[in-house]
Amino acid sequence: MTGSGAPKTQVLWASGRDGYHTYRIPALLPAANGDLLAFCEGRRDSAQDWGQIDLLLKRSADGGRTWSAQQVVATEPGMTCGNPCPVLDRDTGVIWLPFCKNRADGGYPEIVAGRAPRTAWLTHSADHGHTWSAPVEITAQVKKNCWTGYATGPGHALQLASGRLIIPCDHYTGVRLDPSDPYGSHLIYSDDHGATWRLGAVLSLPGNESCALELDDGAVYLNCRTRKELSVRSYGLSRDGGLSFLEEGLHRELVEPRGGRGGCQGSLLKLPAPDGGPSLLLFANPATAGEARVRLAIQVSADEGRTWREARVLRSGPSAYADLALAQHGQIACLHEAGEQIYHERIDISRFGVEWLLGR
Repeated sequence: MTGSGAPKTQVLWASGRDGYHTYRIPALLPAANGDLLAFCEGRRDSAQDWGQIDLLLKRSADGGRTWSAQQVVATEPGMTCGNPCPVLDRDTGVIWLPFCKNRADGGYPEIVAGRAPRTAWLTHSADHGHTWSAPVEITAQVKKNCWTGYATGPGHALQLASGRLIIPCDHYTGVRLDPSDPYGSHLIYSDDHGATWRLGAVLSLPGNESCALELDDGAVYLNCRTRKELSVRSYGLSRDGGLSFLEEGLHRELVEPRGGRGGCQGSLLKLPAPDGGPSLLLFANPATAGEARVRLAIQVSADEGRTWREARVLRSGPSAYADLALAQHGQIACLHEAGEQIYHERIDISRFGVEWLLGR
């Protein structure tokens, strides 16, 4: 990694423009041809988590400096299409995009009560994201009958060195949104290049929106949002390719905002060492124990996620969901929600170098 520059930030989506009231829930993925693909939810009529919501895409062919017009990847009248969690199959070049659907008039109370069931879907692209297949439903393959709420990612997913595709997900067990109802995170996986999917490891600790990566030793590391009674990240470690968790715990140094139901989505990224030494892990989230979603920071771990230290604050003001990716020329890209009064006024992309991040 050679990138040295301080952050350069530009707006990719702004509320009220190009046919949508609000843009939220970013995901970022480099395609096999080097293009950088930015995904998000386009919320047609309001900032709410339900309503007519489409999945959108913009692309950059120059490492994130310039961007295409937006493209609609998934839409259905009267439906919410959300929680993008893309992954590149390096063996085939195909991009898989899991996402969720439910009725547009069904908020989370209706989802968990069974009046607006949340289902899991998948579309894919064989041409670096230019065109996409008709979505297919995979709910029966990956969702337990006792789970009411369900979500993929959001943010990018991963492929193991073995070729296995893994999608971090979360679920909710309950019908009333009672604080005592169980909620958790889990993994789903495919061993046949996306043709079929299975349920993998299920975290026993509380977990919500989650992200994952493969460590240098081949273990799968899952990092999860929790609710306000914890307001720190939970984690799971799998040594059988994501089929079970051998170790679980809490990262008390990775704090989360307490507002609302608590916590916030975060993102992981592995930086391979140029000399073949241990990789660095990066984690991005609004790193505050206060009520508001502010202070988007990048944390660094040099010991495979055992301990974390704050490296840089990328944005001190309102900010929330984010996704990290490696861009061209040794740079890191962070696609993130931002605003001046509230965190979802726009989606920005920031590009910065490793030397800046580590203060070298």
